Amino acid sequence: MKLWDKGFSTDKKIDHFTVGNDRELDLLLAKYDVIASKAHAKMLGKIGLITAQEAESLVKELNEIAKTIEKGTFVIEDSFEDMHSKIEFILTEKLGDTGKKIHTARSRNDQVLVAMHLYLKDELQEIKSEVKVLFDLLLNLAEKYKGVLLPGYTHLQIAMPSSFGLWFSAYAESLIDDLYFVDAAYKIADQNPLGSAAGYGSSFPIDRDFTTKKMGFATQKYNVVAAQMSRGKVEKATAFGISNVAATLSKMAMDICLYMSQNFNFISFPDELTTGSSIMPHKKNPDVFELIRGKCNKLQAIPNQLILITNNLPSGYHRDLQLVKEVIIPAMQDIKACLEILTFSLKEVRVNETILEDPKYDYLFSVDTLNELVLNGVPFRDAYKKMGKEINEGTFAPKKDIKYTHQGSLGNLCLQEIRNKLID
Repeated sequence: MKLWDKGFSTDKKIDHFTVGNDRELDLLLAKYDVIASKAHAKMLGKIGLITAQEAESLVKELNEIAKTIEKGTFVIEDSFEDMHSKIEFILTEKLGDTGKKIHTARSRNDQVLVAMHLYLKDELQEIKSEVKVLFDLLLNLAEKYKGVLLPGYTHLQIAMPSSFGLWFSAYAESLIDDLYFVDAAYKIADQNPLGSAAGYGSSFPIDRDFTTKKMGFATQKYNVVAAQMSRGKVEKATAFGISNVAATLSKMAMDICLYMSQNFNFISFPDELTTGSSIMPHKKNPDVFELIRGKCNKLQAIPNQLILITNNLPSGYHRDLQLVKEVIIPAMQDIKACLEILTFSLKEVRVNETILEDPKYDYLFSVDTLNELVLNGVPFRDAYKKMGKEINEGTFAPKKDIKYTHQGSLGNLCLQEIRNKLID
């Protein structure tokens, strides 16, 4: 069944190519098509295009369909083009002519749009929740290990003292920046496009305020052409949001892979969180973190994929836009999986508290030793030259009783202030 069926069939090859994997993806979106269809049916009843009894019957059957979706028993057979045609078929099968009236004053275009907006709203909220769980864990780890020093590196060369408190809380605060992008994407998704129909509105006297409130949108996408143009745009905004989260996770996963290596030996994890080698019995590989790194690097390419699909399309609907679903929906599942597994794994992190006992880290304190000279009245440039000379001659004696007091330093992590930023 096709919603555009005019009584003749298309070639099977054309069907296969144009439908693609829509049926599979639509199983995730069907819940939202039902929500939108219920709001639409109630609106049709409110304005008198169908009777109150017909609206009630449609809502009742849509609720039954929603139950099958929740149970996982809803299927979209090959004889149906997508979720919309399957749902309308069920309504027609159950209600006869009443079921056929559900498509009054709407198009498959705004059906897809509103289902995607509702889906992305839910997914973005879920991502925000999972980011906040990771954020809390990172700040708790920062508090727990704030006194344990960690070598800081620039250019992968030993640089200055850091701490596990700084390291963990750095990633926590970075996640706040990522959530700004996620919040922006949510705001774009939180606009009701239903009622734009095929992109030019409808001559029926529909009530878009009514459906906006029923579906829980903050506002409408008022201009019907702008509503149609939001397809692709809302997915791009979402992709930028999740790609920022992915960038943070990827960077942390890379740190973890380095810090777990025997050359660093800064952190470790229980055996059950690592993997072995088929021929090397000593190996404890960071496969989980390597996969997080790889998956999150893939996710950072998603915005570019969506740009390449949509950037040269004129206004109005084009079938190219179907392809954005197969990019953004798997991406949402991947970022949630990476957040979940990183949080799960970090709960078991083991910190090496004796790292700086190795003499190769003595040079971490060169800047602090230099600063001590400056505090005692030596001009900075003279102190710098003196320190460089001692290091070259092998006479450098590090000052290890360091003291940092400014906001955001290893002696003043501002963990509560960081936490307050997220709350604000």
